[in-house]
Amino acid sequence: MYAVIAFGGKQCRVQVGEVVRFERIDGDPGDSVVFDQVLAVGEGDSVRVGTPTVSGALVRGTLNEQGRGDKIHILTYKRRKNSSRRRGGHRQDFTAVKIDAIEG
Repeated sequence: MYAVIAFGGKQCRVQVGEVVRFERIDGDPGDSVVFDQVLAVGEGDSVRVGTPTVSGALVRGTLNEQGRGDKIHILTYKRRKNSSRRRGGHRQDFTAVKIDAIEG
């Protein structure tokens, strides 16, 4: 069984037992989380697609880890201008969630 959920402005296809990285969710490792914006639920050949969400469907998970991703280097350069060489970086916070159950 699988589900397509929306969280943090993104959509993700999840299955029971897999670990998925989402944008930061407040909480400690071991806390439970419920995703109620389920866009589609499928098992085998049968698929239920919501308009926009499937009524009564939930995805339950457990927070595994809070962390930060790899650093992304950002370079800005414009030729013939002395003050336009800039270098920066960014590390995105994430939360790893283990999917426990898909209901509905």
